[in-house]
Amino acid sequence: MVRTVAVIGAGPSGLTSIKSCLDEGLEPTCFESSDDIGGLWKFKEVSEPNRASIYRSLTINISKEMMCFSDFPIPADYPNYMHHSRILQYFRLYAEHFKLLQHIHFQTSVRSVRQRPDFSHSGQWEVVTENREGQEKRHMFDSVIVCSGHYSYPHLPLKDFSGIESFEGKYFHSWDYKGPEDLHGKRVVVIGIGNSGGDIAVESSRVAEQVYLSTRRGAWVIRVLSDNGLPVDMKYNTRFVHILFQLLPVNWLSWFGEKKLNAMYDHTMYALKPKHRLFSTIPVINDELPNKILTGGVMVKPNVQQIRGSSVVFEDGSVVDKVDVIVFATGYNYDFPFLPPNVMHKSGHRLGLYKHVFPPTLEHPTMAVVGFIHALGAIMPQAEMQSRWVTRVFKGHKKLPSNQAMLKAVEYGCPSQSHIISKLHLVPLQVDFVSYMDDIAGEVGVRPSLAWLFFTDYPLFKRVLWGPVTAYQYRITGPGKWSGARRAIFTQFERMFQPFKTRQVEEKQGCFVAGRLLKLSLTTMVGGAAAYYFHLQPPPSLTYLLSKLTPQRA
Repeated sequence: MVRTVAVIGAGPSGLTSIKSCLDEGLEPTCFESSDDIGGLWKFKEVSEPNRASIYRSLTINISKEMMCFSDFPIPADYPNYMHHSRILQYFRLYAEHFKLLQHIHFQTSVRSVRQRPDFSHSGQWEVVTENREGQEKRHMFDSVIVCSGHYSYPHLPLKDFSGIESFEGKYFHSWDYKGPEDLHGKRVVVIGIGNSGGDIAVESSRVAEQVYLSTRRGAWVIRVLSDNGLPVDMKYNTRFVHILFQLLPVNWLSWFGEKKLNAMYDHTMYALKPKHRLFSTIPVINDELPNKILTGGVMVKPNVQQIRGSSVVFEDGSVVDKVDVIVFATGYNYDFPFLPPNVMHKSGHRLGLYKHVFPPTLEHPTMAVVGFIHALGAIMPQAEMQSRWVTRVFKGHKKLPSNQAMLKAVEYGCPSQSHIISKLHLVPLQVDFVSYMDDIAGEVGVRPSLAWLFFTDYPLFKRVLWGPVTAYQYRITGPGKWSGARRAIFTQFERMFQPFKTRQVEEKQGCFVAGRLLKLSLTTMVGGAAAYYFHLQPPPSLTYLLSKLTPQRA
């Protein structure tokens, strides 16, 4: 029986793993190599080796209601898209509220995690740590949760850039970028059009002479703002939209989405149009990039072909001379140097973990990796869901399939690697947010049943179907049920609106009535959506429903 748990890392994944352990009556001990919680979201002026690093201006591109933990809403007065300093404040509130800090050993690095000699019998691990004085200590744990993230090892593919050794300026990875201070009056080439590349290109264009954004494949660029100024994820990351993705052809959905994006700024005209369809991979989220292209501060260029001294030659034959700085926003490698090689199973470009959590070859399921995924959604609720499953498995409440079945699932992919994600070799950590959350919630026993809610709590049913898939939905029922979940769902838009209430203005009643009429017309589609979910989740029997609806005698 598992009792003691080593948690490696005190970022968001580590914090929620500690809490999940406590919820299941386990005894967690967390080892954090730095002097504070937060992981990626703890800003430092100088990047530290083998640790995640962020830039000074970083603001999250997921709205607060979509990124918070399931039983601890972010304060209503916090902005919807938060600066990294606010996110760290939220983590502190979370850690203090659930008394997590007392379980964390700061400035303690994990040097090795090895199976004990009697692992085949005990399933136990030996963990070697080193404190800030360089003193090593050996510990024995019944289980281990790895929460070290995947933004610690920059991928700098210099061999792919012919002539880089002749470059006369300065080059560095985006991992080292902190701000534009050193780019005043410079000619800058940013290689890579992911979220970091787009942010750095936009910010540096405010002070640089000229910024060139080089991309190999192009990108679909979406905004954090949606219709009427609502956060885009609050409007579109809903169960109803998710159902549409299961029912309608993905090519048609991509066409519709691309048409809507091109109505704002034509991706072909802006030289952004990628080689892939909109829903084949995660898009870039950047409200300012189109404006910077429009005003000339950023020029989009194709892939770099060659570097000659201070000149950069692109694949279309164009040349930019007198380049001062090259920023490589080329992503990250992943590594677990403290783990034995035989523990982690490789499957092509992916780390072979069963449902992105459990190593499938272990004799005992006493090790898990939490937070090692990427989706169009925040890591916080996903890591929390993973940790809830992990601790249920550790506790013995849930059983994993056989090693053979898990290996087969790893090779063929899990259901959460949705059909809308088609290039897994390019995005090996990528999952579909709602599919993955529902998949793991099903393992825990907390997936909300639309069929059950339809019959027992219709007002809540409407909000779960039409509203954003916030983490509160996974606290409505089952293990870890939270009494405040229903209220949190009903008040999530109130918390979203709260930061805007800085000046009193007169509301337009006409818009309110029109919105109510639109909502009423859309409600006629609920039956079809519920029928679809009845197919996925058979409705409870009439006898069972009556037993739940009939008042029970004391």
